[in-house]
Amino acid sequence: MTATSAPNLLSSVVNRVLAIKPLWNFAKGRARHMMMTRAETIGVPWRERVQALQSRRTGVGHTEAELSTAGTRELSPLWQSDLEAVQNPHLIYPDYYTTSFHAYDEGNLGWRPAMEVEVAAQAVHAKIWPEAGAAGDDRLRQSYHDVLMAQLPQTPEAIVDIGCGVGMSTEAFQTTFPQARLTGVDLSPYFLAVAQYRQQERQSTGKVSSTTTPITWHHAVGEATGLPAAAYDLVSICLVFHELPQSAAKAILKEARRLLRPGGHLAIMDMNPRSEAIQKLPPFVFTLLKSTEPYLDEYFSLDIVAAFEAAGFDRPTVTFNSPRHRTFIGKAI
Repeated sequence: MTATSAPNLLSSVVNRVLAIKPLWNFAKGRARHMMMTRAETIGVPWRERVQALQSRRTGVGHTEAELSTAGTRELSPLWQSDLEAVQNPHLIYPDYYTTSFHAYDEGNLGWRPAMEVEVAAQAVHAKIWPEAGAAGDDRLRQSYHDVLMAQLPQTPEAIVDIGCGVGMSTEAFQTTFPQARLTGVDLSPYFLAVAQYRQQERQSTGKVSSTTTPITWHHAVGEATGLPAAAYDLVSICLVFHELPQSAAKAILKEARRLLRPGGHLAIMDMNPRSEAIQKLPPFVFTLLKSTEPYLDEYFSLDIVAAFEAAGFDRPTVTFNSPRHRTFIGKAI
């Protein structure tokens, strides 16, 4: 049996297995171990990069246990200052978000996931193209932007990146559209604090020109960003939908429509459940994947085309931009 059955027979079997807490904990831990091992095997400096982020202000690193339990406790005064600079203290987190993601008990609300997301993405995307290795993540993002540049009728001047994480997707937009006004929106203030620091790194190393428009980081719920209506040319949601229940995904589509000017575009890039790579996942690997992605069944069964149309977009184009990813682009009507 392979993942071809998902989200039906195989998925239901996996759900029963993962409902047993010790087995879920084992699968989650195993998934994390495999990711770290893969990263360092292909030359992604997982421990080195995380240590550099931890110690950038204090000169000392922290153990995984310290990062896991840090919560809002400061790792250093300046990291705490970074957090407070981007955090909306009045934001109420939706229930679906306060759960375990990606083998982290704290989900996305902690320093450890925020400091590991860059190297984790490099590890996960390393095998999309066997020859790409650690550059697979950059190549994936470039494949998405190639689709955008081919299909958007004009260069967007104002872009919202919903679910921007630590800014990797937003930085890619900054490279592709350096004069655009960019707003990165995320629910995790920890991710946004790291995103802000990454921008400082890019500026200090010359990766961002002095003439490039700075990115604005915005701590908000994707379903209700609080950003101005009809003020943007492009809303992008990159590698986010597989982490959402369907109710949240549909609400975010409606919010994207509110944000866009008439004729603006919404673009979504995420895994393609019908790709051969995902259809042929061995049951063990599929189990590990599901242990880190609580809403995968809902994503696999979501009719994204219908959801676009219901939210006020024309029928989106669908482009397969990698062996296991697809891009939807729809125009606001």
